Amino acid sequence: MTQRYRVTVAYDGTDFAGFQSQPNQRTVQGTLEKALMKMSKGEAVAVYGSGRTDSGVHAYGQVVHFDYPKLLPATSMLRALNSLLPLDMEVVDSQLAAPDFHARFGTSGKRYLYRVDLGHYTNPFKRRYTGHYPYPIDVSRIQAAMPDVMGTHDYTSFAASGGVIKNKVRTIYDATVEYDESANELIFEFYGNGFLYNMVRILVATLLEIGNGRRDVHDFLRLYEVKDRQEARSTAPASGLYLKEVYYKTDENN
Repeated sequence: MTQRYRVTVAYDGTDFAGFQSQPNQRTVQGTLEKALMKMSKGEAVAVYGSGRTDSGVHAYGQVVHFDYPKLLPATSMLRALNSLLPLDMEVVDSQLAAPDFHARFGTSGKRYLYRVDLGHYTNPFKRRYTGHYPYPIDVSRIQAAMPDVMGTHDYTSFAASGGVIKNKVRTIYDATVEYDESANELIFEFYGNGFLYNMVRILVATLLEIGNGRRDVHDFLRLYEVKDRQEARSTAPASGLYLKEVYYKTDENN
């Protein structure tokens, strides 16, 4: 008899080659599966994530599920995994899950956070955890553009060419930006029903160009129409991106 677990993982993505297992690469999925194999005395346990994060991308709340070959209390699973995981990963929540729970296919939405350091020079203590934009920024221009980001649109102009999904229509329920004066950082958040490959990083890069005056405040409306990735051009660095939270249809209020 196996038991399905729903586990939430936080990780510093700097030294991972992304979430998905790859040959001869250190990945989040591979690291979890290695720990579970040790716990199960050599039996392979497949881990399924809510989605893939790229190399260098971080997570506060990546959700995974797996079927473990015996029943452990959820708290014991959390403690056992954390005793075996490296210091740049932590299981922050563990739950017994229904047999049909699926970390990827059961999602109703995701929330991403992106941090941008506005210092003139690259801060050696932030470079792994923020993007960097050393040019003048008018935050009011970005705030004026944020409503254009929200809603249901064809985000073809904001999808990197490496993606394989043909349908580029997504809905962003909420998009915000705040200036953290003490850290001299812009903090972006995006909550939507799904995101395309590199979509958040391209949205941020476009918003920064609006803030710098390189684009019209309402250039998003044009970019939706042209459906051309080359028109959006820039992609913000992976280092500033965090998967903050994953929402599920079976959870309350979702």
